[in-house]
Formats: sequence, C-alpha cells, structure tokens
Amino acid sequence: MKKISKHLIAFAIISFLVLPVFATSVLAQGADFGINPVENGLGNSLQQGDPRTIIGKVINFALGFLGVIAVGIILFGGFKWMTAAGNEDKVSEAKKLLGAGVVGLIIILAAWAVATFIINQIYSTTQGAS
Repeated sequence: MKKISKHLIAFAIISFLVLPVFATSVLAQGADFGINPVENGLGNSLQQGDPRTIIGKVINFALGFLGVIAVGIILFGGFKWMTAAGNEDKVSEAKKLLGAGVVGLIIILAAWAVATFIINQIYSTTQGAS
C-alpha cells in the first residue's frame, strides 16, 4: 500500500507540472474541443507546414515534455530529502533521485542542443531546395 501511495503522489506531482503545458497550448490555439476537428485538420498546421519545421516542433515538444519530467523528478527528490527526518535510507534514496534527475536533465539539454544544431543545419542547407 505504501508503494502505491508513493506512485500516486509522484503521478499527481507530475500531472500538475504537465497539465499547464497542455492547457496553455490548447487555449492559445483557440480550440473548439472537438466541435469541428475534421475540417480544421489540427488547424492546418501539418498540412501547410514545412516538414523540417514540423519535425523541429515535434522534437522540441518531446524534449520539453521530458524536461518537465526531469524537473519533476528533481523536485520529488528534494521533497523526499526534506521529509526524510534524518532517516539515512530515505536521504540516500532522495540523493539517488536528485542525481538521476540532474543527469536526465543534462542528457535532455544535450539532446536538445544537438537536435537544434542538426535541424538548423538541415534547414539552412535545404533552404534553396524548397
């Protein structure tokens, strides 16, 4: 039961961190919440967009989502450390979470930098071909 409650708390924290990202993007697009989705075709964003731009947006969204998860892990590790009350086992578990979150965030930022560089190079190289 204790493990289930830990997972539920972690899921709730991550959900509250991720929910504003989706809500803001949906509200900013003026979504009609399914009233006319077939005719609009995602606001014609995929139909009229350049494939390079679409791929860049998808990669940025995916890496942004992973970044939010990594920050959530860091926050959860900090929360566990603050509530450990001196218990060395809980402190070491929190340190592992913090370390994993920081390493994950570094990997995500490096992946974003590499992806941005490659996409910019592809875009500048093929700009005359479009």
